Amino acid sequence: MRVLAIDTSLANCAAAVLDNGADTACFEEVGEEIGRGHAERLMDMIGEVMAEASTAFSDLDRVVVTVGPGSFTGLRVGLSVARGFGLVLGKPVVGITTLAAIARAAAPSDGGADLLVALTGKGEEVYCQQFTADGEVCGDAGVRTLSDLANCLPRGIRLAGSAAESVAGKLGAAPEQIVSRCGFPGIRDVAELGLTADPARSSPSPLYLRPPDASPQTRGRIERQ
Repeated sequence: MRVLAIDTSLANCAAAVLDNGADTACFEEVGEEIGRGHAERLMDMIGEVMAEASTAFSDLDRVVVTVGPGSFTGLRVGLSVARGFGLVLGKPVVGITTLAAIARAAAPSDGGADLLVALTGKGEEVYCQQFTADGEVCGDAGVRTLSDLANCLPRGIRLAGSAAESVAGKLGAAPEQIVSRCGFPGIRDVAELGLTADPARSSPSPLYLRPPDASPQTRGRIERQ
């Protein structure tokens, strides 16, 4: 299977082509930590990675895209592009959460303590989800406060993500419990999860976890008569 993977959910902007076929195996990626401006960079990255992989869009079997949690603007960019390709090509589009992709890279796979992937939110908030040591989901994704996590997490839990240091501080965790501080998923992990994802269960729909900060403008609005 050959997939195009897209990630615009957080500070990174990345695209990759991955093929897991015995005779056609390949992997090409392009990525840059840009913070903002995903819309301006993404299509160029896709064109570059498709050329590097010598892949025509008609050669793709599916499109994979990160669905969050992440920035509202970044997620809209990636999801719009992925859905557009899926519609034009008539190919399935699958969504992968940023938390699952980070867990895939960070999970120790040693059968030991669970892993909490935690991304920095507003104030004391973190976006988080618990996984087994093999990277399998064992809890729902949600928004929690550092204080709440400190009261409910087991002391031996391992930590990954941009908020791992903050969670560890609240828990009084040992340094070795932090297995990764990465604040965005690796595009290869996104692509590999996308290879096996069930399109019927992995919808390319945004996982926001909290409402947008923007509120409707009222000041200066001209009422229609």
